[in-house]
Amino acid sequence: MSTAIVFPGMGPTRYGEAAAFMRDDPVARELFARAADALGYPLAERFTASEDDYSEAAQVAFLVNCLALAAWAERELGVRADLCAGPSFGGKAAAAYSGAVDFETAVRMTAEIARRTEEYFAVAHPGIVTHSFVRVAEPRLTEILDELDRRGVWHELSCRIDHDFVMLSLPGAELEWLDGRVRAAGGLSLYTMRPPMHAAAFAPLRRTVEEKVLAGLRFADPRLPVLDDHDGSALTTGEQVRSMLLDSFVRAPSWPRVVEAMLGRGVTRVCVSGQDSLFGRVPITTRNFTVVAVNPRLTLAGR
Repeated sequence: MSTAIVFPGMGPTRYGEAAAFMRDDPVARELFARAADALGYPLAERFTASEDDYSEAAQVAFLVNCLALAAWAERELGVRADLCAGPSFGGKAAAAYSGAVDFETAVRMTAEIARRTEEYFAVAHPGIVTHSFVRVAEPRLTEILDELDRRGVWHELSCRIDHDFVMLSLPGAELEWLDGRVRAAGGLSLYTMRPPMHAAAFAPLRRTVEEKVLAGLRFADPRLPVLDDHDGSALTTGEQVRSMLLDSFVRAPSWPRVVEAMLGRGVTRVCVSGQDSLFGRVPITTRNFTVVAVNPRLTLAGR
């Protein structure tokens, strides 16, 4: 049985669900302490007090919990991963888990990227959001995108999670129109992300992160292959992992292509390490793999 560790993209996560794990798991406690030392502030306390789903503290806490849960899976479930993947935000955890960057570097990198992203969208692309919706088949999705083209509305596909589940970046003023088209196609609108993500228009942010955040960081060759979340290719050098993280700002992740790559490499079990509501639960994942949802609830049930 070949196993992949998958670090999920980040969704809204509050302190409460992870509180017991963060408090009681020895690895989680150690990693939060190390993260606090690396950042120079008490991470757990800032995460607790945060009102923003994607604040700097929330992003770093999500990273730390993902890595602590992977350690729990190794210790308690005997998981030995043959490769790893990290769609969207999960790429940062995959970089750390694979050894491409060390833990403290991953923490500081995640915090600095969060700051640069907040600064960028405070002035750039006002009103642009990334909206997710499901149960819209490809022909109907094409019709929606074509209509936006005809109307001259800027838009970009920002993530493909399943064959009928996507994220689309567009002006927030168009959300009511989009929701109507999604419902007419038999689909369901889900979550709207502010700030937006994964679009070629955000190339200046990619450049800023490359020059101001990653320029001085050393990326080592990973100890196990990391699957690129954009096309499923296997990354085996530190430079490739670095490029994947940078490309995340301007390229749309494609989970179906990662699934295809895992199947091609003989993966039969996927351990989704982190609080996940998407990648481990969509049909393209559950149909193809045995899925182990390694989240705080599982660690409590294990007691």
